[in-house]
Amino acid sequence: MKVILTQDVKSQGKKGEMIDVSEGYARNYLFPKKLAVEADAKALNELKNREAAQKFRIETETAEAKALADRLSGLSLTLELTAGGDGKPYGSVTSKEIAETLEKSHGILLDKRKILLDKPIRAFGAYTLDAKLYGGVVGKLHLIVTEKK
Repeated sequence: MKVILTQDVKSQGKKGEMIDVSEGYARNYLFPKKLAVEADAKALNELKNREAAQKFRIETETAEAKALADRLSGLSLTLELTAGGDGKPYGSVTSKEIAETLEKSHGILLDKRKILLDKPIRAFGAYTLDAKLYGGVVGKLHLIVTEKK
């Protein structure tokens, strides 16, 4: 008997998969616990529509991420830090500060966790950072850290 799982079932499959099980297993275990529904025309149509909607959502979000990556690559972000007597900046630049400056200066809302920073920036200069936007889409962000006058 073919059934469509409504929840993950150990050793059988994941939610949304269509599997073939014995009729007794389906009627006595899967159906009473609402773990599966019978794979009739209505259920198959719903499964197909759900998969199409998910594919469309992924394509849309990937296109938006690529557009944002193109927009980020054309930007140059400048951060000003106060420096000590030895010419080194006080403190460091974190991904949180970069995200806040990006929002203030260019109006781009980007989560600080998406900005890939190995360690905080503790020196003046120019940096190129990666921003993981969606799936395999990575944008380049150009950052210039200067001394506050």
